Amino acid sequence: MTSPSNALHQRALWADDPEGQWWCEHAWLGGGPVAHGVLLTVAEGRFSRVVSGVERPAAVPALRGLVLPGLANAHSHAFHRALRSRTQHDRGSFWTWRDLMYQAANTLDPDTYRDLATAVFTEMALAGVTSVGEFHYLHHDARGVPYDDPNAMGHALADAAAAAGVRLTLLDTCYLSSSVDGSPLSDLQRRFGDGSGERWAERVDPLRHEFSGSDTVIVGAALHSVRGVPLQHMPPVVEWAEAHRAPLHVHSSEQTAEVEQCLAVHGRTPTGLLHDAGVLGPRTTAVHATHLTESDLAVLDSTATGVCFCPTTERDLGDGIGPASALLARSAGLFSVGSDSHAVIDLFEEARAVELHERLRRRERGIFPADRLLRAATSDGQHALGWSDAGLIGPGHRADLVAVDLESVRTAGGGPRAETAVFAATAADVTDVVVDGRTVVRDRRHLRVTDVSRRLAEAADLVFAVHGRREGAVR
Repeated sequence: MTSPSNALHQRALWADDPEGQWWCEHAWLGGGPVAHGVLLTVAEGRFSRVVSGVERPAAVPALRGLVLPGLANAHSHAFHRALRSRTQHDRGSFWTWRDLMYQAANTLDPDTYRDLATAVFTEMALAGVTSVGEFHYLHHDARGVPYDDPNAMGHALADAAAAAGVRLTLLDTCYLSSSVDGSPLSDLQRRFGDGSGERWAERVDPLRHEFSGSDTVIVGAALHSVRGVPLQHMPPVVEWAEAHRAPLHVHSSEQTAEVEQCLAVHGRTPTGLLHDAGVLGPRTTAVHATHLTESDLAVLDSTATGVCFCPTTERDLGDGIGPASALLARSAGLFSVGSDSHAVIDLFEEARAVELHERLRRRERGIFPADRLLRAATSDGQHALGWSDAGLIGPGHRADLVAVDLESVRTAGGGPRAETAVFAATAADVTDVVVDGRTVVRDRRHLRVTDVSRRLAEAADLVFAVHGRREGAVR
């Protein structure tokens, strides 16, 4: 098993204190017209100089097409990728899908999870993702017994991100109950639980310490949901996040059933309950936030709480369409996007869906500017994951670059503008990716991880082969 120190070493293999220059044919610098002929100078993995209107100097590598800051996948469950295409054969619901997801989760150990997550994070890198927020609750073995290393599964994820060349915000998740009323975890959920909020913090403390010197891994915190963490166990998690100035994420108001149950048990919506528990605030991100009342919206705004939409998952599971207009009109709070269950891994599609879903709801067009949607997929997402120095092509920021082909069958004719990226491009149009000044993807090929399709297929097949053997044994 790879140790956390090995994970940091693997990450360093990409390059040492990268310095150099790139010349971008066209670059989106965060708003306004796209700049042309942009010469970027990088020192120690950060932009030191950005100059537009420059002819390409001899011997300086060129990034063709439209160059963007690194994309941030603000909400991921890496193991859900194994479910892609395998849960579509009958109607079901979020809850029947969840049962299949739990069964798949219980087939994984640290070694198989490392293999699967490496392939998934590499798929993200190929799609232009430079930072991922992994909402991690596969803590113990399938019986609920801690591994000899209590954070073995977290270390596996750090190793995977190192191999894929992306930054990781490990949102270590407290998950203690199966329902809003505090019912115990079911057999399929028992590997998620630490017993209490205090014991969760005791397990996570050494993990945070191990990565405290890392420039590529942040250990953050998460409350699974008002279903997954009883009210009395929330304070230790909130206090831990506050003490370490760490990102704090929480699933909230994803399904109407969750809202109804919370009202029945607590007399408050999930947003109201989280507010009363002191969970909300500028470093907190409410994931999904699909079914909100006017009061909920006011609370999120007044506390500057961020929101992360995951539109491709929310529509795949039939959860509903969140109030994007109201949330994006706020004066405070980040708005980010994530691929969640990885029905697809395509941050352009996530950003585009925020607008297109709202068009369906309001029967209007042009509700959000393309620049604002790109900001959700770049700087807002990076900030939500704790990378406040990423998400912008500018001096002092991390040197993350994503080149988008403007001559594919999808983008041809659109020209170098933000609208082409948001409303035409897909993950397949990403040609080159630079993370912290290191080239990770070149000409649509990952420089370290080969045969990504095969790796994904083998990892998914293994999960379902193990699941099938266990089902057979039960029968």
